[in-house]
Parts: sequence; structure tokens; C-alpha cells
Amino acid sequence: MMNRKLLTAAVAASLMSGAGFSQAEDEFAISGNVALTSDYRFRGISQSDESAAIQGGFDAVFAPGFYIGTWASNTNFGYQAAPDIEIDFYGGWSYDINETFNTDLSYIYYSYYGADAGEPSSNYGEFIAKFGMTDIAVLTVAYADDYSGLGGSATYVNLGNSWDLGKGYSINAGFGRTFQDSSLENNAGLLDYNDWNVGFAKNWGIITVALNYYDTDLPSDYFQPLRDEASDAVVLTFKISN
Repeated sequence: MMNRKLLTAAVAASLMSGAGFSQAEDEFAISGNVALTSDYRFRGISQSDESAAIQGGFDAVFAPGFYIGTWASNTNFGYQAAPDIEIDFYGGWSYDINETFNTDLSYIYYSYYGADAGEPSSNYGEFIAKFGMTDIAVLTVAYADDYSGLGGSATYVNLGNSWDLGKGYSINAGFGRTFQDSSLENNAGLLDYNDWNVGFAKNWGIITVALNYYDTDLPSDYFQPLRDEASDAVVLTFKISN
């Protein structure tokens, strides 16, 4: 579902951009980020076997509101043949309807590397639409027609936001639900489930430290016996971005 050989190059690029490689003009801007997190969580589920992950990426923004980017992380899905690097590629368009309402339409391709020869591909694409109200909430709807390369579709809906408290402090919270189609339920054993999170962050210029709590309503060992990738977790993240 979600690598280490390619991560070195990805993080190096992120470090260079995060260290101040910025070209900000009215028409074009580049930004980068690199992070160390105690657990890589995606929609409430650990993608790193509840272990630390190094992550990084960069974005390029073009007027009026178009953007492209890439992001990478190491992964661990608990069995030896699994991929151990995830690299995402995305692009989209963000538009402020007025001072209160914003919409963001994008496409993201999740790609995975490092799996043993003969392992089925977990790569897949997802369309994402976000509708936001400033300082209130953001509604996210995502749709994948071939979720994790398993031959069935999945839809994700989330309502949440991050709220600025001033002086570099912020809080965030969100509640989401994943809907699987019948083929994923019957052939892959996947079920619909809820996930939620709440967190706190402090920013010092280019440095952000965040503490987040994640949980789902799935059994903790839902994917593999004796593992707890769907259990609740408190995650600490250090991030540098420009």
C-alpha cells in the first residue's frame, strides 16, 4: 500500500529546497520541506509499522493557482516482500472564491518501490476535491477507482481544519470515513471505517513541532495478526520547510 533506495535522493532535494532555495515571484514559487516523524499515519493507519519515518518533498506554484509537487517517505508494511518507499506525485488548482470560501481540485499518484520481484503493484491514483471556509472547516472528498491496485474503488470523506491560535501556536482536528466498494470487501477483505485525529503544533520560522493523536474504529490488528497498525497512537513530528 505504500520505500528506502529512492528516499535518499528525494530527501536531499527537499533539504536543498527547505534550506532556502525559494524563487518567489508573482507568477511562480518553489518551496520544500523535510520531516522526521515517530509514525507515518495515513487516514489513521500506520504505514511504517508504528516506527519512525523520514519524509520530504517540494512544491511549485504557478499563477493563477496551479501547482505540482512530489513527496516521499519510507514505509514498512510488516512483511519482507513489501515495498519500503512511497513516492507521491500530484498536481492541482486552488481558487479563492471570495475571502471566506476556497476550493482545491487535485490528482495524486501514489507509487511504491522496493518490493520483491513478483509482488503485485500497489500503485494507484486518486482524485481529490477540497471545499473550505476560512478559520472554520475544510471538507475533503477523495476517489480512487483502483485502490492500492486491488481492482476496486474507494471513496474517502473528511471534515477538519487547522486553527491558528497566534504566536506560532495552532490546533487541528479531523474526522474521516473510508468507503470501500463490494469487490474490495469481498476479494480483499477491506471494510468501511472511521478515522479521527486531534493535534497541537508550534512554529518557529521554518521549524514546526507537532504532536497528534490518531485512531480508527478498526480492530488494532485488522490487517495482520499480532500487529497494531490500526491502533491509536500519539505521533511526534519535527518539520523544516521554507
